[in-house]
Amino acid sequence: MKAVVLAAGKGIRLEPITSTRSKHMIKIAGKPILERCLNELKACGIKDIVLVVNYMANAIEGYFGDGGKLGIKIEYARQETVLGTGNALITAQSLVQEDFALVYGDLLFSANVMKKVLEKHQNERPSATMAVVPVMQPENYGIVELDDRDHVKRIIEKPNREEAPSNLANTGIYVLSKDIIAKVKETPASARGEWEIPDAIALMLNEGKGVLAVKVLEEDWMDIGRPWDLLEANRWILTRKNHRITGSVEEGAHLIGPVTVAETARVRSGAYVEGPVYIGAESDVGPNCHLRPHTSIGRKVRIGNACEIKNSIIMDNTHIGHLSYIGDSVIGENCNLAAGTLVANYRFDAGTVKMIVKDRVLDSGRKKLGAILGDDVKTGLNSLLMPGVKVGVECWVGPGVIVSRDLPAKTMVMLKQQFETRRF
Repeated sequence: MKAVVLAAGKGIRLEPITSTRSKHMIKIAGKPILERCLNELKACGIKDIVLVVNYMANAIEGYFGDGGKLGIKIEYARQETVLGTGNALITAQSLVQEDFALVYGDLLFSANVMKKVLEKHQNERPSATMAVVPVMQPENYGIVELDDRDHVKRIIEKPNREEAPSNLANTGIYVLSKDIIAKVKETPASARGEWEIPDAIALMLNEGKGVLAVKVLEEDWMDIGRPWDLLEANRWILTRKNHRITGSVEEGAHLIGPVTVAETARVRSGAYVEGPVYIGAESDVGPNCHLRPHTSIGRKVRIGNACEIKNSIIMDNTHIGHLSYIGDSVIGENCNLAAGTLVANYRFDAGTVKMIVKDRVLDSGRKKLGAILGDDVKTGLNSLLMPGVKVGVECWVGPGVIVSRDLPAKTMVMLKQQFETRRF
């Protein structure tokens, strides 16, 4: 069986991280999200993949190639304009000839999820089989109503919480008959001018065709849609990873719990590392710094003397100068944070941290949330970033500046000083 993996979108809600990469190519603990998706499909025995791409397609194709390095076969279908999941499937229609799996490429899921959907579909041969998962906030998902035999009755996109018929969300993991392609073509465009797979499934239901649901465990699936979801994804990955130490750990360094130190990485004396933590190849940590749980350090990262990093993602080629604190944050590639840079992650009034996402102020629901920095950001000595701020790519934050609002890309902020000079 083939799998069609949708990886065309940019992920606007994840800006500024997605200003310079597809959301599917965001690296966490050394691998892009999309690579983890492909590995789970391979673990289910699915090795024939169609990747639908658009945004930064060349980067995706250049990274994965024909799939040989992963032990799979990859074909590509380019979606000319991103017009919904249904339109993406139409792009790939010539590459599927029979029942196939379809997965959104920005998900984290265990192989068990896909195995259960495959088994259900192969045993009962419906027109479509989909995985559903219980969620706490049904208003943020497509919600699925089932009958007592787990047949799908209807799918409602982001209902009001009090109107949601269940708490079961559509996971974006399907096994579909080729009939779905005809139904997508019959489906009218949405108000946004897009064609969506759930709407095509609704046509199937209206015609009395069987659509089955498989209930999966909440801990076996995760959707990544908002910036702070990257921190949860990081936690999800690190707690499931098989950790190994193959790099250099100097005498006097303390590694507690599950920690990965990749080959060619170095942990200097006096470092205190509490797992789960990932330290990528050619990175240099310490001396005398503290890496707290759920921290991912990318390749060629330098963490200086007496730094503390907590529950954060530090991407490749970033330098964090001595005496700095980074908490509950995502720091992009090629950043240079000068000595004494502080990222606050807790509001003074102890409230939950809010963040602007697609021009809307959203409550993250988190008491601890720091900053999101795009690639190539520079900070000066003793700069301070307040909870929930986003700093766009190629920004410069001068010495002593307090950043309390989002900065758009390529912005320089400097502190203007006034001096009084007296002779004595």
